[in-house]
Amino acid sequence: MEQQVRSRIISFIVSNFLFGDESRSPRDDESLLESGILDSTGILELIQFLETDFGIEVADSDTVPDNLGTVANLTRFVLARTADGLPSA
Repeated sequence: MEQQVRSRIISFIVSNFLFGDESRSPRDDESLLESGILDSTGILELIQFLETDFGIEVADSDTVPDNLGTVANLTRFVLARTADGLPSA
């Protein structure tokens, strides 16, 4: 499941922030903010994606780099919030 969640997150990032340029896909441990892939508006879009696609709720207190800062952190966060890493609907 971890690989599926990771792939869905990367696919979203590439499609929505890198205009489909897979050669610029972020490494698992690369800071999405420091690398310029995401900005504050991008974080809001990412949260909307997580809530819609994975059926989880992202509270204001969850919006920290330890949860949303890298692909690895995002993957861990989603898996921790879902039983199987798949949408509830």
